Amino acid sequence: MEENKETKNVEELETQGEVTLENTNIKIADDVIAVIAGAAASEVPGVSAMAGGFAGGISEVFSGKKNFAKGIKVEAGEKETKIDVNIIVEYGVRIPDVAFEIQNKVKKAVEGMTGLKVVEVNVHIQGVNTESNMDTNNNEETQDK
Repeated sequence: MEENKETKNVEELETQGEVTLENTNIKIADDVIAVIAGAAASEVPGVSAMAGGFAGGISEVFSGKKNFAKGIKVEAGEKETKIDVNIIVEYGVRIPDVAFEIQNKVKKAVEGMTGLKVVEVNVHIQGVNTESNMDTNNNEETQDK
């Protein structure tokens, strides 16, 4: 009989719209946050690649899958998170603009998908990719001859 009373009380409260889940205890893994942040950062124009360690590059080669968590470091608490993004930019882009866009996109994506408050998005520029620019210049020189 006790269970029926509790069930009725919950049902009554649900119909009134007053039920709140206070102790949900949902913990989102740092790797999940890193994948969300990496996917958002890699979409920004001017980002050539994510800068990660040697192990991350090897795992991409063997698995054939793009590792979106590469170059992302996450420190997540219960309600907030800090994210470090390591990237390589394309030659010729304005670096402060690219960094600002990464901060905005990463914050919006992580907060929207996880509900965590993003308190910091630190963008670290690890290099500049000049290969695409050099290839274009070399092709123009060979065509002129």
